[in-house]
Amino acid sequence: QLRCLLRMVTLRGIPEDLDSYPKDLLLFLSPSAYAATGSCSQYFSNVGNANVDVLPRESPQRKKLLLEALACLQIPGTRINEENAEILGRLLCDLGGEYIRTSGGILLTHLSRCGSFLPDQEEAIRDVLSSGNTTFGPPAVWSALTLRELSGLIPVFDHSILQQIPK
Repeated sequence: QLRCLLRMVTLRGIPEDLDSYPKDLLLFLSPSAYAATGSCSQYFSNVGNANVDVLPRESPQRKKLLLEALACLQIPGTRINEENAEILGRLLCDLGGEYIRTSGGILLTHLSRCGSFLPDQEEAIRDVLSSGNTTFGPPAVWSALTLRELSGLIPVFDHSILQQIPK
C-alpha cells in the first residue's frame, strides 16, 4: 500500500512538500530521488523516524537503507556518535554487534526502542552494559530510574547482569 501511495504522490515528480507526508513512505524512495527536496542526512533523519518494521528485518531493502545511511553520514568505521545516532533513529536497530561495542553506551537508550535483537546484538549490548563504561555506570549502581531508561533492553540482560542490580 505504501509503495502504491508513493507512486501516486510522485506521479508528477517529487513534491516539494514531501516531508509533510508520512515518514513510512520514504522507506520506498531512494535517497537520490529525495535529493531534490533536501539533503541525504535530512532524508535519513526522516527515515529514522519511520516505522522501519514495515520492511522485513533482514530484507535487502532494509539492509541497503542502513548502508546508504552510513555512507551518507560518512561514518568511517564502526563508531556512531550521538549526532549520527539521532539521525539514524530506528535504523540503529539493524546495526551489527561491532557497532554497538565500538559506540558503547551512546547507543543504549536508542537501542532500548528496538522491538527485538539478533544474537550478536544481544551479546554486544550485554558486553557494553557489563563493562560499566556507560553513563549508567556498572549494574551494581543502577536505580529504578536507570531500569526505566533501559526498559527495552531488560530482555537482553543475562544472569550476571541481573545479579548485580541492587534490590
